[in-house]
Amino acid sequence: MFSTLITMWQYEFIRHAFVAGTIVAIVAGVVGYFVVLRRSSFAAHGLSHAGFTGAAGAVLIGWNPLLGMLMFTSLGGVIMATLGKKASSRDVEIGTVLAFMLGLGVLFISLYTGYATEAYSLLFGEILGISATSVWVTLVAGVLILLTVALIYRPLLFTSLDEDVAEAKGLPIFGLGIIFMLLVAVATSIAVEVVGVLLIFALMVTPAATAMRLARRPMQGMVISVGIALFATWLGLFISYLVPYPVSFFITAIVFTIYVLVRVFYKR
Repeated sequence: MFSTLITMWQYEFIRHAFVAGTIVAIVAGVVGYFVVLRRSSFAAHGLSHAGFTGAAGAVLIGWNPLLGMLMFTSLGGVIMATLGKKASSRDVEIGTVLAFMLGLGVLFISLYTGYATEAYSLLFGEILGISATSVWVTLVAGVLILLTVALIYRPLLFTSLDEDVAEAKGLPIFGLGIIFMLLVAVATSIAVEVVGVLLIFALMVTPAATAMRLARRPMQGMVISVGIALFATWLGLFISYLVPYPVSFFITAIVFTIYVLVRVFYKR
């Protein structure tokens, strides 16, 4: 196993995949914890589809798909937060935005006359094909997300636990909601390159949902969530090097297995 690990690191695309995967796992573990705590899993799902629409639109006009993804997830996040004031009651707004974004994505793909392989690949992730430039973009975005979470940690945690009490205390619920949705938008965009649009729950929700059952304190929960996401990403990359199957499948299978085991055997 050790010799295999040494051999793997000789390939540049493997190094890029591990670095990008590590960054995404950390960000997804932290942001995903708040996503689950705020009962906003559907929002993460909706923003991932908005990202696909953005990528398809970018391909249509000759832009980088990641840029289009960031623009559309950010726009979608702001619209969701604006239409639904409280995070726990945005299902209708999220569903409405999701439906519109999916329809727009179909239009963009139908208008494109070439082969939109780069946009389609985002459906299932392309971590083994990530470029050095994308690694740097992921790093910068990840650092900015984590710094922002650190800056608004206490008010964000307060509003996530009880929005009504936080509002009564005078906290800016609406402003924090927009900031958080923008964080989810950017985190979703960079996570899409690892597990894809259709499997975004694997890193953004499942590790955090598992951590919720194991942890007694928020900080402990975030650490466990990040640990699970890192373990699944690293192990998934290692297994995919040995067998010719998609990395995203192994990542999703690992986090799902951990979640099921915790649900079955851990009773608190």
